Amino acid sequence: MLDIKWIRDNAEALDAALAKRGAEPLAARLIALDEKRRSVVQSLQDMQARRNAASKEIGAAMGKKDMDLAEKLKAEIAHFKDIMPTAEEEERQLTAELTDQLSRIPNIPLEDVPVGKDEHDNVVKRVVGEKPGWNHAAKEHYELGEALGYMDFERAAKLSGSRFTVLTGPLARLERAIGQFMLDLHTSEHGYTEVSSPLMVKDEAMYGTGQLPKFAEDLFKTTDGRWLIPTAEVTLTNLVSGEILDQDKLPLRFTALTPSFRSEAGSAGRDTRGMLRQHQFWKCELVSITDADSAIDEHERMTACAEEVLKRLGLHFRTMTLCTGDMGFGARKTYDLEVWLPGQNTYREISSCSVCGDFQGRRMNARYRGKDGKGTTFVHTLNGSGTAVGRALIAVMENYQNEDGSITVPDVLLPYMGGLKKIEKAA
Repeated sequence: MLDIKWIRDNAEALDAALAKRGAEPLAARLIALDEKRRSVVQSLQDMQARRNAASKEIGAAMGKKDMDLAEKLKAEIAHFKDIMPTAEEEERQLTAELTDQLSRIPNIPLEDVPVGKDEHDNVVKRVVGEKPGWNHAAKEHYELGEALGYMDFERAAKLSGSRFTVLTGPLARLERAIGQFMLDLHTSEHGYTEVSSPLMVKDEAMYGTGQLPKFAEDLFKTTDGRWLIPTAEVTLTNLVSGEILDQDKLPLRFTALTPSFRSEAGSAGRDTRGMLRQHQFWKCELVSITDADSAIDEHERMTACAEEVLKRLGLHFRTMTLCTGDMGFGARKTYDLEVWLPGQNTYREISSCSVCGDFQGRRMNARYRGKDGKGTTFVHTLNGSGTAVGRALIAVMENYQNEDGSITVPDVLLPYMGGLKKIEKAA
């Protein structure tokens, strides 16, 4: 969430930033609403001050036995008592309306973010590895999985409907191996603390990371009012909500391997074959809580941690700097890692690493106290996939496929596969 004080002082900067994101100008409307709210607040303060003064004047009038003045002052206080509740309710409504409008404004892009409309305007930052070269035609993951007998979409549909998958046998183990490998790498070499956190959260947690109120239709809600997490970013980031941290303890780095749940409300007709776009999928999430000065360097570090996963899996990928029109709601800058999928003959996103500034810290009221011990500042937050497990499984299947349809297990995953080096067709 943006600070209304900042908006009042930087109206043109806000509208320019929104224009970069392809959004309409909002500064004038927000400032007018805030002025109305502040006017009501000032009126309430004036009435309260006058009521307090009148109360004291009654005592003085009574002391002088000026009963007419005392009664007049009592009538004045009674009048304030009658009209102040209306003004207080107006102030509550205006504050709620302003807060709601502020909560729907996307974050301000950093100056070095390329300006653009959509994914076609993203910029290649670096390319790692090479595309595999084969003499045989590449198959897509669902062709391989179904032919092997370990990937079943019909049974998944019978259980849950579309956009679900049932994996069995060695493919189920391969998916588990990929997730465990990611978690072990980030905790043992990259300095992240493993967290096992809830999969259901309250409204406040979704609001804190920016999923609510704007993106409610993208989420699943339980019958008792909780939300299924669309990413462990929600729980990991909200671990510090409402807290004041010591700056010398930052950065905090958390990781979790969890299921994620997304309604995919806006993706009708997209990626309907296979398991690229699912309602439920595993993801290894990375979250950092930092101070203002460290956030940009932490963004580069986090992205490198996610890249290392793909390097060790031996996958060809490219790192993209997202343009202003393709960035997420809460991001100031985002790098997407796009892995090469030979079966599709294209790159697909497998990780997204974003620096959010104090956008989420302000929504969560999470702060840190400076080393001088004076005052507090909102924390800066970062999040990234380290990486999406289901898409990593797809990438491994398609990049390690053999001409006979079998799949060679990458060396780095062998310790997790119980000695299995190749996944072959079920007998």
